Amino acid sequence: MNKVRVVLGFDMETDIGSWTPWYNGLVNGTPVILEILKKHGVSGTFYFTGDSCRKHPGVPVAVRAAGHEIGCHTLFHETIGEPLFEIPGMMPILPEEVEPRIRQATEWVEAAAGIRPVSFRCPRLFGSTAVANALEDLGYLTDATYPMYYFREQLAPYHPSRDDWTKPGDMKLLELPNFADLSMASQDEYGRDLDQWPLFRTQSADKLMEHINGYVGYCEQQGVEPFLCFYFHPWEFWPMPEGLLHYGEGAVMPDQFLVKNCGEYGAEQFDRLLEKLTAMGTDFCQAGELAG
Repeated sequence: MNKVRVVLGFDMETDIGSWTPWYNGLVNGTPVILEILKKHGVSGTFYFTGDSCRKHPGVPVAVRAAGHEIGCHTLFHETIGEPLFEIPGMMPILPEEVEPRIRQATEWVEAAAGIRPVSFRCPRLFGSTAVANALEDLGYLTDATYPMYYFREQLAPYHPSRDDWTKPGDMKLLELPNFADLSMASQDEYGRDLDQWPLFRTQSADKLMEHINGYVGYCEQQGVEPFLCFYFHPWEFWPMPEGLLHYGEGAVMPDQFLVKNCGEYGAEQFDRLLEKLTAMGTDFCQAGELAG
């Protein structure tokens, strides 16, 4: 079996993504993540929103001190690219707003972390050609946004085209495809059931490993070195409220899979996942390291 390269990405945002304005997971879940990574001697890339850095500057400082890469995840976890499916109230910003928005987010992250980020990820993996071009112009080296579950074409890191970010081209920016199990048949119109992100927490690390092994086998059949880019969130490592969430002028009810088993169980299964990946002889990489 070819050696498997893995990027562990952590999207440092408000609790339950865009469904709350709180940062309980960021504050309390991040130390749990850092402890598990230290236990296994591996490092990751932490993609911070600018707002999270402004409100909790000690978190990126602690992450950097632990030897991990500091990345950027937009200003407020807004939809900055082209939506793959509709989410009420989450309209994308205009293409002409993309570059100044990323620049501002970059400055906020740099001010808190003490280092300018060179790795980026769009919220919800909603990217675009405008985003890729803006990242290129702002000096970013990697973008971990490509949703493999949706496009299903790029299996390995690639340099995108300025005309179509989903196709190979001659940009310096390196696009990192996010893991999806392409060895299985999708039953979802968008292919979201191929994206195995929450499975370690909603079911188990063992269940996720079944899909990882399936995809590794698929890559070997395609003659491609297996590459796995994951996204996790600090709120998955701290108990999240279930049921109706009320604040401001209304309330929201997140789908159950978003909050199921957040906290102790999620941390235990993440620990077990790293144990199993390490046993495979995995090569853990920070996103920015791949640019070299």
